[in-house]
Amino acid sequence: MKVLLVDDEPAILETVEHKLHKEGYTVFTAPTAEEGMRLYRHTRPDILILDVMLPNRSGFDLCKAIRRDSKVPIIFLTARAGDSDRVSGLELGADDYVVKPFNLSELAARVKAVLRRATGENPQQVVESGNLRIDPRTHEATLDGKSLNLSPKEFALLSFLVRHAGQVFSRDTLLDRVWGQDAFVSSRTVDVHIRWLRERLEIEPSSPIRLVTVRGVGYRFVG
Repeated sequence: MKVLLVDDEPAILETVEHKLHKEGYTVFTAPTAEEGMRLYRHTRPDILILDVMLPNRSGFDLCKAIRRDSKVPIIFLTARAGDSDRVSGLELGADDYVVKPFNLSELAARVKAVLRRATGENPQQVVESGNLRIDPRTHEATLDGKSLNLSPKEFALLSFLVRHAGQVFSRDTLLDRVWGQDAFVSSRTVDVHIRWLRERLEIEPSSPIRLVTVRGVGYRFVG
């Protein structure tokens, strides 16, 4: 998923970009509405995060211009907390409105929620990848029709990676998304669960490698 962040504060551009990158997003940044529009046309992002108070043209102006030909999700990120500003942003077609100062994890969660609503992602939907089938309703994963007999956390980890096939996730991100931010476990826990999953998925020497280690970054699932 591609995120376009438009804000004239360098510190916000840097910290938000770093956080969203850790969450597995590709992030483009711009300090002005003009540069934001240029990047929007060039990159066609999946979601935009716009500051309202920008030099020359406001985030509201940029939102209006984009809404003429696109329904791409938009989140306003601004220090303007007044109800009138919030209503104005939503009336322009924004999907959410986050007030500064903000929590980075909360912003990342809002991005995820808005994208889920926009893409219609259903966490209860059966997912299939080749001979692998994951059914959240029965909490069962099968390979060639045979149950893998996964533990709850193994199932949750595999399900998350398969639903985001091709994306690379760091160990910290996987801990946050699968175990939860309050879980008292180390990044080594992720490595151990990945090894257990590999033992079940790659049962033959000729079996395709499904869980790929990206050195220095983390893991990704290959469909």
